[in-house]
Amino acid sequence: MKERLRQFMLGRYGLDQLGQLLTIVSIVFLLLGNFFSPLLMYIGLALFVYGYFRILSRNIQKRSQENNAYNTFRYRITGWFSTRSKQFSQRKDYRFYRCPTCHQSLRVPKGKGNISITCSKCHNQFVRKS
Repeated sequence: MKERLRQFMLGRYGLDQLGQLLTIVSIVFLLLGNFFSPLLMYIGLALFVYGYFRILSRNIQKRSQENNAYNTFRYRITGWFSTRSKQFSQRKDYRFYRCPTCHQSLRVPKGKGNISITCSKCHNQFVRKS
């Protein structure tokens, strides 16, 4: 049985991060649809069908591009929250500034008075109070 499944999946895309998300969201919509609205159930069913279409697809390049776009979008959101979390945990010891020219985030120690900050990316210098 395991060998037959392996032969069937040979040359197909399989499960990836976007497929996992679609499957989980579709199950949530199906469960909510049972209690609240049939429309949610239909949306969940459509997501479930699309998720399994992606898993069984033989167009590996297209599915890979979709997954890369999803991962890029996900990283933008999680990266933003991760950066804010790190800045929040270091707020007692450091101040954070953005370079006026390249907008690179810079960390400087607190309590040093007016200091000249040099951007490590574009080497622009500006003065700020730490």
